[in-house]
Amino acid sequence: MATTSYSFKENAIASVRVKWLILKTAMEERLVYRGDFAFATLVRFLPIVTQIFLWNAIFAGNTDLVLNGYSYANMVAYYLLVMIARAFSSMPGLANGIALSVRDGSVRKYLIQPVDMLDYLFWHRIAHKLVYYAVAIGPFCLVFWLCRDYLPDWPEPMVTAAWICSLLMAFLTGFLIESLIGLISFWFLEVSSLIFIYMMMNYFLSGHMIPLEWISEWIPWVNYLPFKYLAYFPAAILLGRIPPDTLAVELMIQASWIVVLLVANRMAFHYGVRRYGAFGG
Repeated sequence: MATTSYSFKENAIASVRVKWLILKTAMEERLVYRGDFAFATLVRFLPIVTQIFLWNAIFAGNTDLVLNGYSYANMVAYYLLVMIARAFSSMPGLANGIALSVRDGSVRKYLIQPVDMLDYLFWHRIAHKLVYYAVAIGPFCLVFWLCRDYLPDWPEPMVTAAWICSLLMAFLTGFLIESLIGLISFWFLEVSSLIFIYMMMNYFLSGHMIPLEWISEWIPWVNYLPFKYLAYFPAAILLGRIPPDTLAVELMIQASWIVVLLVANRMAFHYGVRRYGAFGG
């Protein structure tokens, strides 16, 4: 029994060391071209300005006008909060990277080495987000300070905690959806069309383009899809659009989607590897 316990402890320590090595190496890779990475990160803030002007034009500068339960101030606040959610849930290049790995045979390194592919990609993506947040925190603070008059008052601690949980689960949801699309490349080597379709659906059904209240009347099932939790749900929590008595249920549904997507990823990887064939040295 003592030997088994000691072996388990050694394996746990070794696993933590591997994860830390992956995280550390991935962060160092991101910082090699830190100038280019920082510039690309800052450029992504330009759409915020255009969106604010767009909604100003839609509301024709009328601060008293309300459309589908949203005033101009509500729309600006909603879009800013959605940008934070998207910073957590977006996974640029993940699905394409997996597909390329399958296509060129480099996926073999995950099959012959004691490193789980999904685990490696997960920690690699965390490293990417940490570097991104380090660069983007300044611009985010500046934009939110300039638009402070449009933002709602800070909510109660329980609502804040729910918002943080929703952001962390949005990261997991976005990661698992994109990795699942990438794993489909075990059956279809070219998944660029699938990725394009996903990006279009994500932009529309996640609430990134417009709040889901604007489309839920003619797409009633939109509230049951995982896309909702990538952008709309975290923003709606801080805006008070999720009733307190249903907040816990919504968080449980979001967690359930994570479990479903995780199982789907594991099954796709398991059966994909079984039919995968690579030749050459």
